Order: sequence, then C-alpha cells, then structure tokens
Amino acid sequence: MTTEYSGGGDPRRSLELLWGVQPAPRRGPKPKLTVAEIVRTAVAVADAEGLDALSMRRVADELGVAPMSIYTYVPSKAELIDVMFDRALAELTPPDDVPGGWRPKLEHLARDNWDLYHRHPWLLHVAAVRPPMGPAMFAKYEFELRAVDGIGLTDVEMDSVVALVTGFAESSARVSVNVAEAERRTGMDDVQWWESIAPLMEEIDTGGNEYPLSARVGASAGAEYQGPVGPRHAFDFGLARILDGIEVLIAARG
Repeated sequence: MTTEYSGGGDPRRSLELLWGVQPAPRRGPKPKLTVAEIVRTAVAVADAEGLDALSMRRVADELGVAPMSIYTYVPSKAELIDVMFDRALAELTPPDDVPGGWRPKLEHLARDNWDLYHRHPWLLHVAAVRPPMGPAMFAKYEFELRAVDGIGLTDVEMDSVVALVTGFAESSARVSVNVAEAERRTGMDDVQWWESIAPLMEEIDTGGNEYPLSARVGASAGAEYQGPVGPRHAFDFGLARILDGIEVLIAARG
C-alpha cells in the first residue's frame, strides 16, 4: 500500500478545513454538501478498502455528485487526508478519569491507540512527520501530557515518555494489522499457513540440530501464539516493560 504524507497540500487550506474556517460566501445555489460529509465518506472508503482506493472521484461517486464538485469543498486528496487523520484522532479518549496514577493512564493511552489503528488501519499508512495541526491533534497531545504532569519529569522527558508509549502502540498495531491483512489476502490464518508448510519443512533439512535454541524457543512461542508471531502478546509484554522502565526513571527523580 502506498504511503501518504500529511501536510503535503496547501497549508492554509488544510488549516482552514481542520479548524472549520469558512470561506467568504459566494453567490449561487446553496452548497449541497459539507466538509464533514465528505470526510466521513472518505474515512468509510479508507476503512473498507485502504488509502489506495481513496480518490476525489471515488468520494464523489459515493456521495452521488460530480467529481469536480468535491473540489469546491476540499482542494485535493492531500488536504482531505489531513482532515481525515485529525478526525480519526478525535475518537481517542482522555485518561483523566482513569484511577491509579500515571501508569494506568499511560496504559489507557497505549491501548486506546492500539484500538484506533485497528478500527482505521489506513492511519498506519499516513506518515505524520508533519502532523495535521488540527483541534484533535492538539487535544490529544494535551491530555497525553496531563497523564504524566506533576510526577517529577522534565518537560522534555514528558514529551519523550508520551512519544515512547504512543509510538510503541503504533508499531505494535502495525504488526497486528499486517497479520490480519495477510490472512485476508491469502484466505488462510496463521494456523492454516503453518499446517500447509509443516510437511515441507519435514522434508527439508533446516538445521534443527544446529540451531537447538531456535527449535526449542520457536516451538514454545509458536504453540503459545498459534502462529509465527503473537502481536497482542508482544504488545502486552512490551507495554508492561516500557512502563516498568518509566517507573525506574520517575523513582530516580526522587
């Protein structure tokens, strides 16, 4: 799937669309659509078929309008993706009411992001190195920082902790989504895939005696995951270890 880059369109138009700044009224018939309708339709297409299937023409077809009419609301696919990305982030929920302090709050953030990427896998194909500076992006960063405010970290450490936790959720979700996509494309799950190659593996000398640790640990892990990888196990295990490390950092601050 093609990688899209946020911030690739007209920055002024992107910001106007993100923040709902209305253009000067023009004479003529009343607009038939709204930006919100266009974005909802675009998200539905991307959710179902991925970003490669998304185009201004496709959105117009879904809405039953002429393709050129979409451009009177959104100038190009680049600005549309910016708004789609920000609208998706608006689904994330602040951890303010999560009891127990910073650790369960950070865990909430990670799991909420994990769930978001599974609802909208296309988000993983938007490189937000120049993030859409919309209201949901600002709200997200604000409530993420509140989760670690006042616990003894410097401002830079607060930013780094948030980036570490959310970045880990993103990378872990990417593996999980790829596993699901492989199953969709091949028509077989991991268990079926392994069963299909197991007889062939037995025919081939793969050096089982030469790699005893690989054979032993791989067999144990495969039995646990019921596949060559265990995305959810890796996410749960890795998140716990990351939070352990952050706890050490906080303790070191006294």
